[in-house]
Amino acid sequence: MDVKKPASQENLNGDESESQISHLALDIGGSLIKVVYFLRSNGSGGSVDDSGKKSDPVLEGRLHFAKFETSKINDCLEFIRSKNLHLAGFRHHDASASDKTLIKATGGGAYKFADLIKEKLGVVLDKEDEMDCLVTGANFLLKAVHQEAFTYVDGQKEFVQIDQNDLYPYLLVNIGSGVSMIKVDGDGKFERISGTSVGGGTFWGLGRLLTNCKNFDELLELSHQGNNRVIDMLVGDIYGGSEYSKIGLTSTNIASSFGKAISDNKELKDYKPEDVARSLLRMISNNIGQISYLNALRFGLKRIFFAGFFIRGHAYTMDTISVAVSFWSKGDAKAMFLRHEGFLGALGAFVSYENHGLGGLKTHQSVQQFAASETYAGKKICCLVNEDLNDNESIDFGVAFAA
Repeated sequence: MDVKKPASQENLNGDESESQISHLALDIGGSLIKVVYFLRSNGSGGSVDDSGKKSDPVLEGRLHFAKFETSKINDCLEFIRSKNLHLAGFRHHDASASDKTLIKATGGGAYKFADLIKEKLGVVLDKEDEMDCLVTGANFLLKAVHQEAFTYVDGQKEFVQIDQNDLYPYLLVNIGSGVSMIKVDGDGKFERISGTSVGGGTFWGLGRLLTNCKNFDELLELSHQGNNRVIDMLVGDIYGGSEYSKIGLTSTNIASSFGKAISDNKELKDYKPEDVARSLLRMISNNIGQISYLNALRFGLKRIFFAGFFIRGHAYTMDTISVAVSFWSKGDAKAMFLRHEGFLGALGAFVSYENHGLGGLKTHQSVQQFAASETYAGKKICCLVNEDLNDNESIDFGVAFAA
C-alpha cells in the first residue's frame, strides 16, 4: 500500500473527504483530547481473503492519530469540521433520517463537552466507558501490533516480543492528568487497583506556575536542558559525598526532591527554569515508577506497561520510570512502554464501532516482513508493522474494516 501524507498535511474537501472518511473516535481527557480517525484509500473495497479467494468486502486505508489541548477544544472541533470528520459516525438501524449522527467518545470530557460538540458539529457523542476503552486499546495493540511494547534502559530502546498466549495478567499504568493502575486479566476482565493524583496534570500545572511555560511540550523541552541536582538533595549531600551502602543507596540517589531549596538562601527567580522543570519531571516520574512496582508486587504481576501522553516517548521520563522500577524490584522487574502510548482510550472507543454491525477490524501495517494474527472480539486481526512514527500531530498506519 502506498504511503500517504500524514493527515495534518492532507487537503481533504468536499465530496472527496466525505467518500474517504470512515469512523471517528475521541478521548477527551482533563488535559488533552485524543483523536483517532480512519481514511479509506482510493479504490478501497477489495474482497480477497488471505488465501486469495473472494471474501466479505473490506475498506482499506489508514488510521490517523491527532491530539489537542483540552483547553483549546475549539481548535479540535475546527480540525474535525475542516476535514469533515464529523460525518464519519453512525446511526442506529432503526433511526430516522432526522436523528443525529453518533460519534464514539470516551473520557470525562465526553460528558462535559457533549452539548458544545452537538452545537458546533451537529453530532451526538455515543459514550464508552473510559476504563473499558483503555484496556481494549491496550489489549488490541499488544495482541495485534508487532513491536508495540519496548523497554528503555541506559538510553537504549529494545522491543519486547509479546507471547499472545501468555499476555495476562499484567499491570497497565495510564499516566494522564492523574494516574490509573489497572490489573488486566483478559479481554473485558480488569480491575482498577490503585492510582495517584500526582501525574501529568501535576507536572504541567506546577510547571506553569514555577517556570511560566505556556504548554506541556514547551515544559518537557525545557526539562531537557536542566540539571535536577542543583535543586534535589542527594544522599551524597547528606553524607558528605559518600553513599549509604548498608541500605543500598548510592551517593547520587535522590534523598529529597527539591530538598536543596530548604537550605539555599535563594528565591524562585534565582533558580534556572530548566533545572526546576528537570527536578519536577524527575520527582513525578520516580513517584509513579515506585507506586506502580509496589502495586505489581502486591498482586504478583510480572509485566508493567506504562502508557499515556505524559510519557510522549521522552527519553528522560522513560529512563526515570525504568530506573525506579528496577531499583525497587532489585532488578527483577522492567518497565515497558508502548509506541502508541497516548491513544489507548481513543483506540478503544474506535474498536467499539464493531458493536454496531461494522464488521471485524483488520490492521495490516506495511513494509516490515512480519505478520501476526489474533482473534479479537470474535474477529480475526492481522497485522504487518510500519515503523513510520511521526513527531508531529499524526501517525500513519494501514487498516482494513470488514464492510
